[in-house]
Formats: sequence, structure tokens, C-alpha cells
Amino acid sequence: MPAARSDRPGAASTETRRPAANPWAVELRELGRRAGSMQELDRTVPAPAGWKLELVGVPEGAPVHLRLRLESVMEGVLVSGDVEVPVEGQCARCLDPFADTLELDVQELYAYPGSTTEATSEEDEVRLVEGERIDLEPMVRDTVVLALPLSPTCTEDCAGLCSGCGQRLDDLPADHSHELVDPRWAGLAGRFTTGAVDDRPGDPEEN
Repeated sequence: MPAARSDRPGAASTETRRPAANPWAVELRELGRRAGSMQELDRTVPAPAGWKLELVGVPEGAPVHLRLRLESVMEGVLVSGDVEVPVEGQCARCLDPFADTLELDVQELYAYPGSTTEATSEEDEVRLVEGERIDLEPMVRDTVVLALPLSPTCTEDCAGLCSGCGQRLDDLPADHSHELVDPRWAGLAGRFTTGAVDDRPGDPEEN
């Protein structure tokens, strides 16, 4: 009968040893700490939940394409490159749904714990190398969310909605218009259009 398996004290957990547990984590063993070493990364990972503003955001699970270069420098690991991410939202002018793709440049230094950069920066101002890996998700999330527009539009020149009928102006003919009535005379105009302009019986020419 085989002996029961027992984990060695201090051994790394299965989740820690397995990079696939977090698709946003990048192992740095191949890069090393020799200044000037470089590693290229081309990876597509699913977007987590919560990358959004009120009217636009990245759908959860959408493919985020990373094309990055990792460079070992004296203070840590410099990450630079570009990110391609799909977004979906609602036009702030015509309220129609739309889809688009953002292509964003990124550059971030992940500092080694105990480095001068880490020691002279506020806790929330610097990202750190954690053991022999870095987590790209916070960097990409901040870059994407900051790039999302507060008032997104389906097209740059979307004309919005007609204030008279509520239809999309881009779908209406160029001569589309509504007769505007001075609100002070709106009641009287309504009576004329319904034919109820005669308040008194008899011949209107009597006076």
C-alpha cells in the first residue's frame, strides 16, 4: 500500500507553482535580474469583471490582447508595449448600443522590494515584483478604465435624438423639423388646430 502523500513544510502551494492559475501573472525566472535582459510577451487573456464606467466598459471575459516587452533594469522590471481590448456601451447622444476596440500604449516599472524606487515611493504609487512574478492585471485595468470616455458616442459626429419626436436625427431626412410654438400661446394654438375657437353661440361677426 503506497504511503499517503504529505506536503513538505514550506513547500509552495499548487496554485502558487502553477502560473496558469492567474493568466495575468508573468513568471520572471527566464528574464532574470541582469540589467539589459529582455523578454517579449504576446498573450490573450480574459477580462475580469468591473472594467467599466456608467455607459461603457469591457465585457467580462472579453479577450484582451497583450503585446509587451519586459526589460530587466536596476530597480526592477520595465513593462512596455500595447494592449488591444474590446469595449461595449451605450451612446450618450442617441442611446443606441455600440461596440469598439481600444488600442492603448502601456509602460510601467515594477520595482524590486527593497529597491530605491520602492523605498522612496508611496505604497499606491509603485507596483512591485512579487517573488519571481508580476501581475499585469492592475496595470492594464487602470490604463483601460482611465481611457474609457465619460460620454461615449457611437460615432464622432452622432447628432443625437430629435427633441420633438425622440428619433435618431441621423436616421431622419435632412429637412426634418417640427413646428415650434411659443409656450405662451400653446393653449390658443391647440384650440385653433382642433377647431374649438368659437366660445360663443351665434354669428362671430356680431361684434
